[in-house]
Amino acid sequence: MPLIKYNNQSLSSITAIPASIPTGKLKLISSQTASNSASISFTSGLTSTYKVYKFVFVNIHPSSDGTLLEFNLSTDGGSNYNVTKTTTAFTAWVSESGTGASLQYRTGLDLAQSTAYQELVSDIGADNDQNACGSLLLFNPSSTTYVKHFISNFQNTHVSDYTMQEFIAGYGNTTSAINAIQFRMLSGNIDSGTIYLYAIDNS
Repeated sequence: MPLIKYNNQSLSSITAIPASIPTGKLKLISSQTASNSASISFTSGLTSTYKVYKFVFVNIHPSSDGTLLEFNLSTDGGSNYNVTKTTTAFTAWVSESGTGASLQYRTGLDLAQSTAYQELVSDIGADNDQNACGSLLLFNPSSTTYVKHFISNFQNTHVSDYTMQEFIAGYGNTTSAINAIQFRMLSGNIDSGTIYLYAIDNS
């Protein structure tokens, strides 16, 4: 198969990108930093202006050892977080000693037409240097035609000194617009960390 390349001969001399190549960029909408917070809610910013939103989580640290970070969605501006969801989950992990490596579907983490909060990452250690980082993509939340798909990917310093990567995906089974989202720990508070809300801007 022949190598396809731009007519320009090097990156330094490219003056235009072909129209077929997407040029979407992240646009920061807002951010919130936890300080022993019971929850963090974004009740503005999810609008019909953009089709894809991305939450980025940096150094999320719990006040309770071995707890989990979870989220729920709202169709009424945050008065209630109870959107029906169907989800799937799998996890990869290995210990600091190199033992106990596994890749596993997590039947206990998925939801089937449930309004419960959905886990994003579990068993986060509360040692001073332990935390979780990751992202959550939410697709076309303002649609009044389709269900609302989401995909998350988190990296965690596990309470038992494992590195753990957790993948969650699913959909909010509603054709109402999603206009708010809440994050919280299952037990205890979000001691520290920052959550950024970005839009993917294709304009």
